[in-house]
Amino acid sequence: MALAQAPVASVPSVDLARYSGKWFEIASFPMFFQRNCVADTTAEYSAVADGSIAVRNRCRTESGFDEATGKATPVEGFGNSRLKVSFFWPFKSDYWVLGLDPEYRWAVVGNPNRKYLWVLSRTPQLPPALMEAARASALAQGFDLSQLHTTVQSVTPPQ
Repeated sequence: MALAQAPVASVPSVDLARYSGKWFEIASFPMFFQRNCVADTTAEYSAVADGSIAVRNRCRTESGFDEATGKATPVEGFGNSRLKVSFFWPFKSDYWVLGLDPEYRWAVVGNPNRKYLWVLSRTPQLPPALMEAARASALAQGFDLSQLHTTVQSVTPPQ
């Protein structure tokens, strides 16, 4: 008999002001809604006056760019580390910050059923030691990293 996995847990808290801004997707589990993305996937978050967060996801496709905008709302009682995100009303998805660098250089985001996972970075490439820390946070949550695919980022950071 297999042992049951511990439930997925989000980080204790997220400073939404620090989390806001542009993130580059470094790796992710393949997703149906990203099926046309070939490179340069980013997510941008910005605070809205009503307390919600505007979400703008963008990626390069074979024919240009694809973009989706949505809205995220924090789930009460979780220090802003659990959000409900909606791109296609009325559907809302769990968006949990599962790992977060103390300096907000990387974040690992997923959902409680372990079907979605993204490794995000403030820069188009994540140094190996930081990527290993991000991967370790996902492994600690029981995610199967054999499904993790690296995202091509054609933008290189300034030297």
